[in-house]
Formats: sequence, C-alpha cells, structure tokens
Amino acid sequence: MQMRAFLRRLWPRTLLARVTLLVVLGMALAQLLTYAAIRHERGQTLMNLMLSGVERDIASSVAILDRLPADERAAWFPRLERPNYSFALEGAVDTPPPTAPALARFAEVVAQALQPFPVLAIGQIGQSDAVRMQLRLSDGSALYVLARRVPMPVADWVTWLLAAQLLVLALCAWAGMRLVTRPLARLAQAADRLGPDLRPSPVAEDGPAEVAQAARAFNAMQRRIAGTVQERMQILAAISHDLQTPITRMRLRVDLADELPDADKFRADLEAMRTLVQEGVGYAKTLQGIEEPLRRLDLDALLRSLVHDYADTGRPVTLTGEAGIALATRPQALRRILTNLVDNALKYGERAELAVRLEHDAVRIEVCDAGPGIPEDQLAAVLQPFYRLEASRNRETGGSGLGLAIAHQLALSLGGTLALRNRPEGGLCAGLRLPTSMTEHTP
Repeated sequence: MQMRAFLRRLWPRTLLARVTLLVVLGMALAQLLTYAAIRHERGQTLMNLMLSGVERDIASSVAILDRLPADERAAWFPRLERPNYSFALEGAVDTPPPTAPALARFAEVVAQALQPFPVLAIGQIGQSDAVRMQLRLSDGSALYVLARRVPMPVADWVTWLLAAQLLVLALCAWAGMRLVTRPLARLAQAADRLGPDLRPSPVAEDGPAEVAQAARAFNAMQRRIAGTVQERMQILAAISHDLQTPITRMRLRVDLADELPDADKFRADLEAMRTLVQEGVGYAKTLQGIEEPLRRLDLDALLRSLVHDYADTGRPVTLTGEAGIALATRPQALRRILTNLVDNALKYGERAELAVRLEHDAVRIEVCDAGPGIPEDQLAAVLQPFYRLEASRNRETGGSGLGLAIAHQLALSLGGTLALRNRPEGGLCAGLRLPTSMTEHTP
C-alpha cells in the first residue's frame, strides 16, 4: 500500500504531463529495443566477418611456419603476428576451455580453420576474451597460438543519433499533447471566470475544427445561462415592482382605518411582505453581480469603523487581531457581508465577536456569537436562499433565509469563501476567507 501511494504521488496530475510521459516512455522503449536489435545484428555480422578473416589469417600464418625450417620459425613470429593473434614455440595450456558462447564459438571456428594441423588443447586465458591453442606441425613440433576475440562496438554516432531522434520525438509528442490539452485548459479557465454573477466569458473560437466547435458550444451555453438568469431577475424585479403598489395601498387603508380589529397585525404583515420583496430583489441583484469597481482599502480601518458604528447604537460588538494589509476588493460588498454576519450574530447570540488574522495566502475574518448554534448537518444548507432552520413562517424568529445566502454569494463574487462552524463552548462562527494575491502590507 505504501509503495502504491508513493507511485501515485509521483504520477503527474495534469493530462498534458500524463499523456506526454506515456508517449515518451513508449517511444523510449521502442528506441531501446531498436538500439538493442541494431547492436545485436551488427555484432553478429561483424563477428562473422571477423571470424572469416581471422581464421584465414591464422591458418595462412601456421601454414607458412610449417614450411619454414624449425630454427627459422621464431624469427618469423614478429612478421606474422597481428593485434588479435600471436605465436610461440614454448608454453603450456593448463586452463580449461572457454565456456562463454561467443568465445567458445570463436575458438571452435579457429580450430576448424587450422586443419589439417591437429589442435591438441584449447584453454581460456584468465577472464579475458583470449584463448591459447596447442597444435602439432607436420614435423611433430608444437606451436602455441594466442588468439584474441576483438569486440566490434557500434559507432558512437549511432548512439547519439538515436538519442537525438528520441529527443525530437519527445518534443513533438509534447507539442502534440499541448495542442490537444490547451483548449481544455482554456475551457476550464473560462468556466472558472464564470463566477456567481454568471457573466459570459467568451472563449476564442479558433483552432482545429473540433476545438472551435467545443468553444462555440461553450460560448452558446454561457449566453443561454446568462439569458435565463437575466430573465428570471427581470421577472422577480417586475413582480416586486408590481407588488409595491398594492402593498402601499393596503398600508394606507390600514392607517386610515385604525378602528379595524388587529390593525397592528395587518401593519406587521404588510411590513414583512415589503421587506421580503426587497430582500428577494437584493438577493437577485447579488446573484447577477455588482458593478462596484475594485478599490484598495485598509482592512483594519474598515473593521474598526464597523465596530464603532455598532458601538454608537449600543450593540455589543468587539474586534480582536489585526490584518496589517491593504486589500484590493469591493468595499461596499465586503461591508455588506460583514454587516449581514454581525446582524445574524446579534440576532441569535446577543453579541458579536470579530477576529481577524493573516494566513499564508489569505486573510480570515471570523464573526462569532454565543447563541444556540446550528446542527452540523445543516451548516451548509443555511447558506442556500430561503432556507430557515425553523419550520415556522414567523419572520421574527425564522427570518427570510436570505441574510447568509447574500453574504455567501457576495463572498464568492470577491473570490473568497464563507464557511460556518459551531464553537466548542457554544455558539456559531462564520469564517470569511479572502485571498491576498492583490494585497500589500501597510506601513
């Protein structure tokens, strides 16, 4: 299992790297097999050529020595010797015959070429590719032949040529895989840019026919999604606009008819309807995106200003920690996120505790309360619109279910995340994490 996990960590994560690695490994294996086949075939051919030449040379030299007088043979040795064989009149063959197939075949071929001179003994010299042969000449005297098997290596340029060929093939494979995977990367980037505002981010419709077709389909999908969301927002805005008039008219009638029973309850219901309509439109606008431009602000100053605003109204809100950075963000959107979180904490926990800290690549702002918390299986669900923990429709206790949803959508539009967790000592913490890729440290 450990070995499998280790190999899995070594395996590339991207499609480009994986396919390129497989193609290059396959070509490298094919190149190695080709190289081995060339070496083997070349070695066999050169060995046959060498044996056919050496055996004739040794046989011719022995025939010459056999015809010379015995006292003149030693003087002819320097003339007949070659780098791969030599002769001697004295010596001994006291080693076993060669066992390696190539050297044994070499000795056998030489021995056959020396006929009709009988070979009395053959022995290998140490661990080298040389053998010593004892044979008998026509006059009965002994002659010792030292024959060496000279290897025939493949030329260096062949190895370099195969290496260069492998490099060229690897580069071609990488370029081909990049041509295939680059459109996928562009589609993934375009999908990432399609944020919570659902604004289309067109992809270039160029390249091969399949790539261009996929880009056109992706762009069409983006336009359909944006059109559908825009249409729903317009419907919601139209309904909200049309409801404003009857709600206002009903409010006026209730105010003119104070003698009606339960007039205060009517007013409360009408105010709840008006607030619900406004929050619904606000959520739709948040989902559609905000036009506020990015600005650089002092995050600590923003948090202190927020805490002071609540303190002026007598609300128990505290702040701990410092970020010490200037953050490039949308100030109004960030302030609305924090306001929604603080209001939610004050509503359910009677006090709000803000804490800020700088992490490796992000800044984290937590808003905690001392309320009852949220069941673990519903922490993610409460970030969805119109989701309320209470089954009751009482807005005084259950709310509209849009405060956390709006904060969640705004956090996504700022490139951040919003997550909820329960405190061990009781209460709920809402953690807002914003990236610091566009921040600078304040003096």
